[in-house]
Amino acid sequence: MSDSAVNLAEKLALIDEHWSPRVIAEMNDIQFKLARLAGEFVWHQHDDTDETFLVLEGQLRIEFRDHVIELEAGEMTVVPRGTPHRPVAEAEACVMIIEPRGVVNTGEAGGELTAENDRWI
Repeated sequence: MSDSAVNLAEKLALIDEHWSPRVIAEMNDIQFKLARLAGEFVWHQHDDTDETFLVLEGQLRIEFRDHVIELEAGEMTVVPRGTPHRPVAEAEACVMIIEPRGVVNTGEAGGELTAENDRWI
């Protein structure tokens, strides 16, 4: 990682898979990841860390067991550690995910949507 500007649109254009976050920057042990999301993800949780979703394009719904958060472009939310949740994008949404290095996207749930970790673009 250099001290140059990161163009989010250029980086997003390099991503063609859904639910496969790519690292674009790192600060200390925190990674900034971009992802294209479409459809329903798996219910999962991250027992050891919070997870931030910042919607860049489109709309994203974060479902919790007892409520739902609807996010529009320019909005974000932090999912507290240990909280079961499921991201859902009815149409494609582009998001930035902010979380510590090494966090697996599906948490302990695993499955076919588990993405390779620490992939940089």
